[in-house]
Amino acid sequence: MSADSPESISSSNPATEWWKKTTVYQIYLRSFFDTNGDGIGDIQGIIEKLDYLKDLGYETIWVSPLTESPQRDFGYDISDYHSISPLYGDMALFEKLVQELHRRNMKLIFDLVLNHTSNEHAWFKESASSRDNPKADWYIWKDGKGRKGTKPPNNWRAMAGNKAWTYYPERKQFYYTAFLPFQPDLNYHNPEVKRTMFDIARFWLNKGVDGFRLDIISAIYEDPELRRNPPSLRLVPSDKSLTIFFQDLRNNFLQEKSFEFATELRNVVDEFDNPTRILIGESHGEEELIKQFCYHNGKNGLNAIFLFKAISTPFKAESYREMLMTFEKHFPEPLIPTLVFANHDRTRIITRLGGSIEKAKLLALFQFTCRGIPFTYFGDEIGIPRVRIPLKQGKDAIAIQYGWLPQFLVDRSVEILNRDECRTPMLWNKKSNAGFCADSASPWLPIAGNFKEINVEKQLAEPHSLLNFYKKVIRLRNETPALHNGSLEIAHDLCNKKILAYYRIANGEKYVILLNMSRARVKNPVNDAEILLSTHPQSEAYQLQPFEGRVISGRQ
Repeated sequence: MSADSPESISSSNPATEWWKKTTVYQIYLRSFFDTNGDGIGDIQGIIEKLDYLKDLGYETIWVSPLTESPQRDFGYDISDYHSISPLYGDMALFEKLVQELHRRNMKLIFDLVLNHTSNEHAWFKESASSRDNPKADWYIWKDGKGRKGTKPPNNWRAMAGNKAWTYYPERKQFYYTAFLPFQPDLNYHNPEVKRTMFDIARFWLNKGVDGFRLDIISAIYEDPELRRNPPSLRLVPSDKSLTIFFQDLRNNFLQEKSFEFATELRNVVDEFDNPTRILIGESHGEEELIKQFCYHNGKNGLNAIFLFKAISTPFKAESYREMLMTFEKHFPEPLIPTLVFANHDRTRIITRLGGSIEKAKLLALFQFTCRGIPFTYFGDEIGIPRVRIPLKQGKDAIAIQYGWLPQFLVDRSVEILNRDECRTPMLWNKKSNAGFCADSASPWLPIAGNFKEINVEKQLAEPHSLLNFYKKVIRLRNETPALHNGSLEIAHDLCNKKILAYYRIANGEKYVILLNMSRARVKNPVNDAEILLSTHPQSEAYQLQPFEGRVISGRQ
């Protein structure tokens, strides 16, 4: 058995592996619920809606960054790792949030940005002031090329498409950024930087957070030799590869030392237990490659890594079967896949599904009955759509960067350049501002125009709404060991171009999940079996309706 096989990695006591069984609800804090009338969501807003999330059946919440920040990237540009932004509250309120979650037996995943800081962070200001100050080597500074040294050190581009190097006249050097120019990358080749960032993780763990979502963990290290990136045939990134503007970003992302870093950070997190704390990373790339974040050279790393393949996989039975086979191949026990279909950077689920509630229910059934950790982006449980916002009106830093693009090209894109379009406020009721903020307040982003038809209050009152289906399938998952802790077997003999079928098995229990991912009615391949849940409650037993999914008690 090789040291890099998953079976060689020690598995924790199943009783402590709460994270393998949990359901996660992602809250984009600015857009969830505003309680102080400034049109921006806040920590108190989360506290006031915890019972809503508990009632839905969610056990864990992941909250976007809430530390001190200039808000140029809305929290992902941190200027102080130890302080709560006054936009959202204060440390006492954050501590209350942790207490209220734990009182409800819920967990908190804290969004931790380790890769970079804001250029307004005191560390960067000191580092940029000279070449010989105490923090001169805390960021990645390099001399430029050319007679005057004003040409970038190499051809690297950042993930957002901009050039990765920014010239700083005071130092007569360039600093490197993996994302946007105002987010300089920290230099993890400097042991002092690594020690400091590990202590920041300990600071929040001591506050009671249950784990971290790690922003662009793939960018922690870069090629120390600064070798040029090779060309690529792709204009834009895919969920499998990091490419942008026909450049393969292989030398500034997914370096060997980034995988080693994951194992070091795991050691830090493992200092804390009762309960076990966890790490979930963000990275694009082939599954065979990024699984090294979870185990590397025989060592435990992150507990899980986001698998964005689910977002780009076509909504077809054969495509989903292939996706399941890929996940099971590369993330077998003791590893576990993640089931991610949307987030704060990607097009809303209901928009990607053409507005179909039937498809949205079917996708929810798939997500909550597969082996893996399901993540719900806030508002997807009611079907909040993508809200069209012209690029030139965007507040998102990506939209500002690409504001020169013609709008008709932007509108034709499947994915979004203006991330504001998937970050618009939660729709709580049919009152003014959809109940997100006071009538007298001005929400920081536009409210979806159909909020009177699509909102939490309305859907709670409709037995067969998308929201109530989420409640049913999450409850079934939470109450059924085979669905939250069992093995998965694809029922290849039941699968075809229209039907995806798989079994969930645990402790002598066996369930079959059938998904008709077509527009046609199809014969039920599993007869005389108890239907525990269906996306179409009035469906006839002998056939599956278009886009109907079922959980069945077992194959007879």
